[in-house]
This record gives sequence, structure tokens and C-alpha cells, in this order.
Amino acid sequence: MSVHPSEKAGDGERALLRRMFDAAIAAAQPDLCVPAALPEAPKGRLIVIGAGKASAAMARAVERNWPGPLSGLVVTRYGYAVPCERIEIVEAAHPVPDAAGLAAARRILGLVQGLSAEDTVLCLISGGGSALLPLPADGISLEDKQMVNRALLGCGASIGEMNCVRRHLSAIKGGRLAAACHPARVVTLLISDVPGDDPRDIASGPTVGDASTCADALAIIGRYAIALPDHILEVLRSGRGESIKPDDPRLAGAEVRMIATPQMALEAAARVAAQAGVTPHILGDGIEGEARDVGKVMAAIALQTARRGQPFAAPCVLLSGGETTVTVRGGGRGGRNVEFLLACAIALQGEQGVHGLAGDTDGVDGLEDIAGAHIGPDTLRRAWAGGLRPTDSLDNNDGHGFFQALGDSIVTGPTLTNVNDFRALLILR
Repeated sequence: MSVHPSEKAGDGERALLRRMFDAAIAAAQPDLCVPAALPEAPKGRLIVIGAGKASAAMARAVERNWPGPLSGLVVTRYGYAVPCERIEIVEAAHPVPDAAGLAAARRILGLVQGLSAEDTVLCLISGGGSALLPLPADGISLEDKQMVNRALLGCGASIGEMNCVRRHLSAIKGGRLAAACHPARVVTLLISDVPGDDPRDIASGPTVGDASTCADALAIIGRYAIALPDHILEVLRSGRGESIKPDDPRLAGAEVRMIATPQMALEAAARVAAQAGVTPHILGDGIEGEARDVGKVMAAIALQTARRGQPFAAPCVLLSGGETTVTVRGGGRGGRNVEFLLACAIALQGEQGVHGLAGDTDGVDGLEDIAGAHIGPDTLRRAWAGGLRPTDSLDNNDGHGFFQALGDSIVTGPTLTNVNDFRALLILR
């Protein structure tokens, strides 16, 4: 269906944007991308372990497509479990870890002890695994890990910086899980939720060698002025938190297979747009920075396109992915995607013919079970008429409150995958 500005006030545009978002999510479904990536059957046992928002769905896809015996355990976010027969599914908290995640991480480490070279460990990793495998280094408690996670989430650090700190305060991340599997073969299937698809940053790389150091983690803590107790800093200053390096012989047989990425999801959305007669332009799959700043920049590109036909001609859609950050200044209910959208709407100032959608492909933007929201030319007008002050909402990091009041939130429920943020600006003139 081609979209035209004469259609009923935004309904067609919203429907097209939602079809693009749904296509991006569908492209990363484990049932689609797991089967072709499975390893050959080992002479010994197949042990399946994993963590992340997609890990339960990945486990189910393994069970459906593996002809021989297997056993295992994966941990996923509360509400993201799916029924499995041979692989145990455990739920835990995300993004701030809890005792259930701690217990699951300990059990997973226990499952891979005493394996032989004839055994294979199939590790299913997706976004969210950092919080779901919160096994701390010696001398650090779960409460310490919770405090560090909260500080990292609110300071404006990039996902790479956050995961560098996490790797060096962990007993399971930064290659330690793969080292524990030695001498078994380790095959890791990854669904990427990070800019650049660096395996070290997906769930903080439990099965991947890490060249970063404790000194790097300390530098990040200093850069963002994160106040941590001395006993946590001592783990880093002493070098006790050093991760497993890429040349460690215990990782010699470890293999990583990237099975779904943000770029694949954006390309699926682009195909939907093209079929509707709208030219897609993928601006990047790894865009980072403050969400409100990215919103302003994307709005400026959309305005130049709408008013001057540069750098693109309408009708078109500007697609992007990645993971922005939010430096928390207020006490509202927010997330990266709604912060981006609210800043974008303010900068667009009701420009006719420009509509947008942003959402997290895992269905959770920030701490809310809300994926994201829509914007259109009438967003600001409806907000003012309802007594909302958009700039005040942005200053208070209250994107969810703002869009819920307008009825513009997008709720998908658990998507069972995670290929990071999805952003689309549809320009029809």
C-alpha cells in the first residue's frame, strides 16, 4: 500500500511505520535465525546454556531443530520465558539484577564443570545478558552489582563503556564462562543489540576474550565521576578483576556465530517501505550519543529533506539503529527511544508530512514494558491542548508519561528478541 498525505490524519503513516517496526523484530526471531547456525553433533554431550532477552526463544529453536540428546539452562528476563522440554528456563530481573539472576549464573557455571574435549557447549547470548548473569567477582556483593548498574545506567556512559566496567567486576563475563568450559568445544550464537556488533559487548562477552583492562574500567569510572566504595575499586586497582584475554589457550576452540544484527533488522524494515512506494535510507545501525541530541539531529535532517529535497527526495523514510544514552536529570518515566522522539518532535515543531516511530526491539524502553511511541505533525498541538509542556517533560526525562497521556505509546509485549533500538522518520513531502 502506498502512503499519501491525503489519507486520514496519520493513520496510514502510523500503520506503515508500525509494519516496518514489526518487520525489524520479525527478522531477528530465533526460530528464523537459529537453525542454520547450529553446530554439528558432538561425540560427547551437548550442553546448552545462555542468557538474554531472546535466550529462551533461542533455546526453544534449538530444541525444535536438534535431532539428538541435549540438556541445559538459560536465564531470561521476567515475562520472556517460553516452554521448553529439555532446557530449563529461569527468569530474572533486567536491567538491575536480582538474586534469581545470581543463582542462575552460579548454576550455569556449575553445569560446565568437568566437561571433556568430546563435549560441546552451545551458548545462546542476546542483549540483556549482562544484568541476567550478575555473578560478581570475589569481594563484591549482589547489592554492589545493583548499585554499579544503576550508576552506569544513569550517568550517560555508552554501552561499550558500561560493559567494560561490568566485565571487570564479574566472575562470569569477559571470557570467564568460556574458560570454565575448557576443554569442551564452545559455540556461541549471538543476537546483537550493540552498536558495531562487538561480541565483547553483547551481554559483556561471557564467552569472548577481552583485550580491555582494569585500568580501562577505572578510567571510565573516573570519566563519569561515578562514586564507588573502596572495596569495589580495589578489585580494579589490584588487577584482580582482569578479564580473560583473546590469546588465552582455554579459548582456542571457542567459536562465535553472529545470527541476527541491527543491520539485518533495518534492511527488513527497508523492504517494507520500498514495497509501499517509499524510498528507504538507512543512516546507520550503530548510532550512539545522548538520545535528545540524536533526536535534534535527525529532526534537522528530516526538515532539510521535507523543505529542500536534500539530502533525500520525499517520499522517503530515514531508518537508524544503535543505542543512545540518557543522562538522567529528572524524576520522570523515560527511556532512550521516547527521549529521542520527544526531542525530535520539539525540533520538528509540527512540520507537515513528517511522522516518526522509535522503539526498542525487545519491547522494553527503559524500565517500562512499553516499546516506544509515535510522533506526527499534530503531536505538539495535542500536547499543548491537553495541558502538557513538551520541554518540561523532556527536562524531567518523562517521555513515557508524555506519550502515554497522548495515547501514542507502543506496547508490543515480550518480543523474544533484541536487536537494539529502531528509529524511523517518514517524510512525505
